[in-house]
Amino acid sequence: MKRFKVTALVLSIILVVGLAAGCGSTSSSDSNELVIYSSRNENFVQPLLDKFQTETGITVKALHAGEGVFNRLKEEKNNVQADVVISNDIGALENLRMEGFLQGYTPEGIETIDEKYRADDNSWFALSARTRVFIYNKDLISEEDMPKNVWELIDPKWAGEYAITRGGNGGMIGHVSALRTQWGDEKTLEWLSLIKNTAGAITQGHGDIRRAVGAGEFKFGLVNNYYYHQQLREPENNNVGVIYPDQGEGEMGAVLNAAGVGFVQGSPNSDNAKIFLDWILKAENQREFSYASLEVPINPEIEAIEEAATINEYKVHGMPLKDLGKHWLDTKELIERSGLDLEIR
Repeated sequence: MKRFKVTALVLSIILVVGLAAGCGSTSSSDSNELVIYSSRNENFVQPLLDKFQTETGITVKALHAGEGVFNRLKEEKNNVQADVVISNDIGALENLRMEGFLQGYTPEGIETIDEKYRADDNSWFALSARTRVFIYNKDLISEEDMPKNVWELIDPKWAGEYAITRGGNGGMIGHVSALRTQWGDEKTLEWLSLIKNTAGAITQGHGDIRRAVGAGEFKFGLVNNYYYHQQLREPENNNVGVIYPDQGEGEMGAVLNAAGVGFVQGSPNSDNAKIFLDWILKAENQREFSYASLEVPINPEIEAIEEAATINEYKVHGMPLKDLGKHWLDTKELIERSGLDLEIR
């Protein structure tokens, strides 16, 4: 399989020389290729793409470029290279749909995904859910002493005791969007500004947080729930617990986001894209998509991993995932105003 594993430095060169030459002039009817842009961790995605290529004979060109794929899709509006986009953030997919970068399609098996977890035109649909939680080190703090909601993070007593990701992380963007609908912009901006100063570390990603908490560098951290499951499976530094925040009476519930796929408008290999979208909705492939990262399947008929709580076992914030898209750009601007996305420490 041809792979395009890129860094920000070489992204433009790879796309112009590799993808454009390989598929930009290929018509859908005679193509044997599929170009997928993914913001998801390559280790979670590539084995599934390898399986698709083996089973269908369609050559997959995968661009693993983190959050850079969204800007790249927009830059290529008049010279579309991608067929399918895979994202950790449904808000990003809905934003693409709203701006005309995704197209509708009704793949076989779409009925297995509840309507609240897919676009109205099925141009994107979620496959695996993640919830915002606190992971904590049981050797350093008890469950009883842990904060029980995210507002408590501003308390000076937690200064230096916990870690968060940079503001531009997809999980953080979705979380802040939900907080804006709950608190309004003024209170959310206050929270962002305060946790920026209170947090002991601002990391590039959640993997850094779960490893640091497991190693005892911090008492706890704010992560997506599957990072807790990942740390549990480590051979050492795995004495960790999890708190689903904001579960009390009158509290908003834990914030939910999801990972999923979208069908790119103007896809050069649209027939193959449709084959992929049908294929990914087969139960075994939905399972593999979510199990690879230890997330929870959106499809309730697929059993979650053993240690994971299912969505109906805890209170979830009420904002529909579809609404993440309309808040996505404004939320990024609010985070930038707070300064949270300007440093990693």
